[in-house]
Amino acid sequence: MNDSAAARDFATLLPLTLTLNDHAGTEKISDLPKKLSTEGSPSGTAAKAGDLALYAPWGSLAIFYTDFPHSEGLVKLGEFTEGIGDFARPSGNFKVTITAAG
Repeated sequence: MNDSAAARDFATLLPLTLTLNDHAGTEKISDLPKKLSTEGSPSGTAAKAGDLALYAPWGSLAIFYTDFPHSEGLVKLGEFTEGIGDFARPSGNFKVTITAAG
């Protein structure tokens, strides 16, 4: 997790169990239980495989398994250091539990 307001806000939700859905063949997404703060965040960013991000306009979490170009409203929260290939499975919903490392 990075040190942004959005990431700190997200960390307060952990551990968090979500149902992920494939979106655009690049990421898995899920609605979050509350809106996260985007104070001090850039207006958008590009994503790399392994990035964990908030898509602020929808209030959804995005876990990218492929790179994605700059998108307005995308706020990087952190990144996975391993296992991102597990998210590149075919379409279909599946549950995950996200916990803080360490």
